[in-house]
Formats: sequence, C-alpha cells, structure tokens
Amino acid sequence: MKKTSHFGVYGVSFNSKGDLLCIEKTLGPYKGRFDLPGGSQEAGEGLTETLMREILEETGFTLLTYSNPRIYDAMVKVENGDFFVHHIMALYDFKINEAIPQQSLPRLVEDGLNDSQAIKWLPLDQITLDNSSPLVLKVKDEILGNPVLDKSIYDGWEVK
Repeated sequence: MKKTSHFGVYGVSFNSKGDLLCIEKTLGPYKGRFDLPGGSQEAGEGLTETLMREILEETGFTLLTYSNPRIYDAMVKVENGDFFVHHIMALYDFKINEAIPQQSLPRLVEDGLNDSQAIKWLPLDQITLDNSSPLVLKVKDEILGNPVLDKSIYDGWEVK
C-alpha cells in the first residue's frame, strides 16, 4: 500500500449568511467533493504566503485579513485502493476583499494548474460525509462546538 503525507495551508471564510466558502475538487482523493481553498507550499514560501496565493488561484479573491491559525490532521485510506494519506492541514480564518462584488461568484483564475472547477458558499447543513472533504468536515465540527483535536480516520474513503 502506498503511504504518503501531505501538508497544506487552507482558508476558512464565511459570508454574512454563515455559509462556508468551498471549492469543488476535480483531482485527488477529494475529487467530486467540496474542499477548502488552499494547498501545498512552494519552495521558500511561508504559511501566509501560501494561503494568499492559493486563495487567489482557486477563488480569484484577494485576502483582506487572516487570523486564528490552527492545525488538524486526518488519515484517509481510499476504498478498494492501495492509497493511504496522512493529511496535515494548517487552517486560517480569512476575509475576502469586499471590493470584489459577491455577485461575481463563482470566479476562478484559469491558469491550468487548479484542481478546482468552481467555488460555492455552502450552508453548514449541506455539509456531509458524502459531499465534503475531511477539511470541510473539521471546520463544520469546529463551528458546531465539537472540534476534533485528535486525528480523524477515514477508512474506506470513496473517490468520486
């Protein structure tokens, strides 16, 4: 079985209705699910530099502010596959630059490097194990007052 670790930096943002800003993944173990905007660091990049770059690349938005850094992790074993990943995630809350009108959503920077096809403001009650990544599920638990500080284990993860 192929075992790997992945570290990424991700952003958490809510609109005035309390909906979470998500991207729709097109690649990887979270393909076909909602995920947080973010991803891997580039060489020489700091955490907040990664956050700003990834938010812009995947949503088209620039950050106005960021705060509340925290770390979570999850173990994801793909169903009927030979893939196992230990996903370590640095999360930051962020506010988008309000100079970009909300009605411009969805918006993406089209550089051919994105692994997301669209963005969506997702109400918390629509976030489920069947449609969301472990990152989105961690944020939902946080908001509901039940943060899972220990690693989450997803054995038999379905790639869509």
